[in-house]
Amino acid sequence: MRVGAPKEIKNHEYRVGLTPAAVRELTAHGHQVVIETMAGDAIGLTDEMYVRAGAKILPNADEVFAAAEMIVKVKEPQPVEIARLRPNQTLFTYLHLAPDPEQTKGLLASGATCIAYETVTDWRGGLPLLAPMSEVAGRMSIQAGAHCLEIAQGGRGALLGGVPGVPAAKVVVLGGGVVGTNAARMAMGLEAHVIVLDVSLHRLNELDLQFGARLHTLFSTIDAIEEQVMSADLVIGGVLLPGAAAPKLITEKMVKQMKKGSVIVDVAIDQGGCAETSHATTHANPTYRVHDVVHYCVANMPGGVARTSTFALNNATLPFTLALADQGAEKAMKANAHLRAGLNVYKNALTYKAVAEAQNLPFKSAESMLGL
Repeated sequence: MRVGAPKEIKNHEYRVGLTPAAVRELTAHGHQVVIETMAGDAIGLTDEMYVRAGAKILPNADEVFAAAEMIVKVKEPQPVEIARLRPNQTLFTYLHLAPDPEQTKGLLASGATCIAYETVTDWRGGLPLLAPMSEVAGRMSIQAGAHCLEIAQGGRGALLGGVPGVPAAKVVVLGGGVVGTNAARMAMGLEAHVIVLDVSLHRLNELDLQFGARLHTLFSTIDAIEEQVMSADLVIGGVLLPGAAAPKLITEKMVKQMKKGSVIVDVAIDQGGCAETSHATTHANPTYRVHDVVHYCVANMPGGVARTSTFALNNATLPFTLALADQGAEKAMKANAHLRAGLNVYKNALTYKAVAEAQNLPFKSAESMLGL
């Protein structure tokens, strides 16, 4: 198969879909790989490294899309990229379709087979291709939140860990999954007062056993969220409904009653955000204020540490990329139910139920479309 990786074009996005090591694995399996020139240059992955790994360097994205039977990216395709897709071509990347009807419309019209990293599953019921970026985003959320709490950034001037004689800041984490766990871990490392809320008692028990008395856990209810958010210095939104729009757990009324200069870092913004006052921002202009509360809602947070993120992502995606290349998309998805769960768009049909429900569109199951 001819596999291609174009240079990412989203604002301040320097990750790349394939590392030289991934290229070498693909070429060792007998596949051809084309890479857009300077696709990984910003993170030290030069064209020469890709050539040594067996890739062919092409001068622009048009040629990469035209040459490749499968496109491997990081972020959702931008309109100019959607226009380059064609029927019988496979797109393997993050899509986050639920809050993005325009992208959904474009992909449906393209006729391409679109497989989303964020809905591929594993035998434990996890999301193995979302997990590495959730780890990065969870850890970054505390760095970003601590910075936003500084007076110069519009925050209330609080140091997360406090100092002797001055109390630590209160960090409230909504969601005890991968994002929330990594956020809590970083916040506790900075000696903040950390509370995690989740609707799963089993998960709260796991967190309690993992972190002990350093972490405070609460069962998530409207009352609990309201009470904790309004008294927080920093709130981390780490909730996830796989493939679906994020639930709006933080109402505008709550934001109005939060402390002046407190901070919301909405990691759920890729799926629409978990605060009513959230809207997507970029690394170039990451924050805004609503009711004197600083909002950090960067939709591609891991892109800020693009080198770490690229390698972490490729470690997770490579086995699936190889399966798609070795067997072809249709055969690979028939053989692997976890990969099949990643199928969002196929032959002009929407094949992921949560996206269809979020956008009130017709839905056909991946199994029915694949003849299973």
